[in-house]
Amino acid sequence: MIVCHCQQISDHDINAAIDWMRASDDKTIITPGKVYRALGKAADCGGCMPLFLSTMRTNDNVEVPPIQPMQPPVLTGIATQEDPHERRQESNSVSQRRTAK
Repeated sequence: MIVCHCQQISDHDINAAIDWMRASDDKTIITPGKVYRALGKAADCGGCMPLFLSTMRTNDNVEVPPIQPMQPPVLTGIATQEDPHERRQESNSVSQRRTAK
């Protein structure tokens, strides 16, 4: 079935482009613009976009596989309140300063 009459793109062309993109990079986000570029074409009037998108949605390879959650980094050498180099001296504290009258 012809999806884009301006550029003569069929549903088969869209599915082939999506499958090719997913095979080359399994984490890529597939957009209509990327499909057009993969086919060596560009959108013209945009009248096909609703049908183009619905055709894309029928392809199982459109969804991006879930990304594994990142593990929080292991922080080493974190200063704690017990660290004498990180504690302010008593004389530098604003509440300890005497104001001149």
